[in-house]
Amino acid sequence: METAPVKETEPDAHITVQDLTMAYGDFVIQRDLDFVIRRSDIFIIMGGSGCGKSTLLRHLIGLKAPARGRVLFDDVSYWESPPATQEQIKRGFGMSFQSGALWSSLTLAENIALPLGEYTDLTPGDIAEVVSLKLSLVGLAGYEAFYPSEISGGMRKRAALARAIALDPDILFFDEPSAGLDPISSRRLDDLMLELRDSLGTTIVVVTHELASIFTIGNNSVFLDPETRTMIATGDPKFLRDESPDPGVREFLNRGET
Repeated sequence: METAPVKETEPDAHITVQDLTMAYGDFVIQRDLDFVIRRSDIFIIMGGSGCGKSTLLRHLIGLKAPARGRVLFDDVSYWESPPATQEQIKRGFGMSFQSGALWSSLTLAENIALPLGEYTDLTPGDIAEVVSLKLSLVGLAGYEAFYPSEISGGMRKRAALARAIALDPDILFFDEPSAGLDPISSRRLDDLMLELRDSLGTTIVVVTHELASIFTIGNNSVFLDPETRTMIATGDPKFLRDESPDPGVREFLNRGET
């Protein structure tokens, strides 16, 4: 990994991406990425198909090292830190992927209890209380004994969110959270994200191409361009829709408009 020059971070920055280049071998996915995710942002990673949105998410959550550049959490450079520091940083993450990634052989309560049993010293009784609280927060009170196959797709997404927030993370990461959901279920999930941000101050990072969600929840964003293989816009999605100097960004954010 090539090291980039050190830059100062912004005072309210939670995640800072500096001079980031993402590549698989010699093939560059995106280069020269520079943006800041502030505390309590709902930050949207967006762009056309194949631009590297999910790859960027993998760089942010510690699954893939950059070819060049830094990812800082507060002032700590993740990829230049020792493994113990990296693990400490990741303890502050909650993640929800497209599939929901629930264990089909476990009940919802058992799924949510997994991280609590692994990373805390809580008693089984305390874990059961936390599990019930988290399910209640996502509108699934009373569903502890249900298996993922026994509930709808939208409910599975909410159960996955309950597991993602089990350890009260500082940062939540979502990869296409609305994929496969009907509009009502998608809106409920958006409302849950807003509630988490407003009530807990959680920083939320979302990969999505769904315009309704982008404008409902997003207050900051980065736009990745597959042709130039770099970012061409950053900021509030609504502002970019109306005021971006780049016609490609405006076209993407106004698609479907007449």
